Amino acid sequence: MDKATIGVIGGSGLYEIDGARTIEELSVDTPWGKPSDSIMISEIEGHRAAFLPRHGRGHVFLPHEVNYRANIAALKMIGVKEIIAFSAVGSLKEEIRPLDFVLPDQIIDRTRSRPNSFFGNGVAAHAAFGHPFCERLRGIVKKAAREMDLTMHTSETLICMEGPAFSTKAESNLYRSWGAGVINMSTLPEAKLAREAEICYTVICMSTDYDCWHETEEHVTIDMVIRNLTTNAGNAKKLLKLILERIGSKRECGCPESMKNAIITAEDRRDREQSRKLKAVLPDYF
Repeated sequence: MDKATIGVIGGSGLYEIDGARTIEELSVDTPWGKPSDSIMISEIEGHRAAFLPRHGRGHVFLPHEVNYRANIAALKMIGVKEIIAFSAVGSLKEEIRPLDFVLPDQIIDRTRSRPNSFFGNGVAAHAAFGHPFCERLRGIVKKAAREMDLTMHTSETLICMEGPAFSTKAESNLYRSWGAGVINMSTLPEAKLAREAEICYTVICMSTDYDCWHETEEHVTIDMVIRNLTTNAGNAKKLLKLILERIGSKRECGCPESMKNAIITAEDRRDREQSRKLKAVLPDYF
């Protein structure tokens, strides 16, 4: 029996969601190791979700240290089919103000040192990633934001950088020249791994600051990020409640079969140990 079909991955400052009642705390082992923390199965005003703090409670992992494969695998192994992720972001556009919400539709990968696939080691696959976020989930989030009269920018490109230091001013201006709207350090490889695990995934971004390109605003600091995330926590909780009321039914999107034609290694040539590991996240194929 599935523990929960909806997963919530929290970023900085979202380790606890007000009003959530803990039903069960799970310690999950995966073929890729342990996730960032135990998974809390919680009920939020009548709706069940599996909550996983991306950086561990107390924020113990830097973005490049997070075991993203274990995080996504653990959620898949307990039955999660849809993930709503939250993330703090810096703004690359004047019109995306601190405290605004952003629902990106595209992403540019500027990470460089993170294992970013369940595949390899004798089993090859190439997942389609032209549209990196589930459009069905994005539609649900947009509708919920409209009902709340929440300021949400919905057609923006997210830059995911390596970190842990923030951008240089030259980098920030480069990303602006590309037309990107926001920047963070954690959405990749999270989104890619969710696609490989055939889980619907979208990220809700909360703008905490103008990135360092801005001439007249204070440059980003951790105090600023946490202060603005705390201010937005109430809106994030209300938004999540509305989203949870609308998801969890039939998934009429391509995500449930995203790997159907993506695995290219012939069955008789697949590495047995790697196939055993992959069975944990893709039991229909291995």
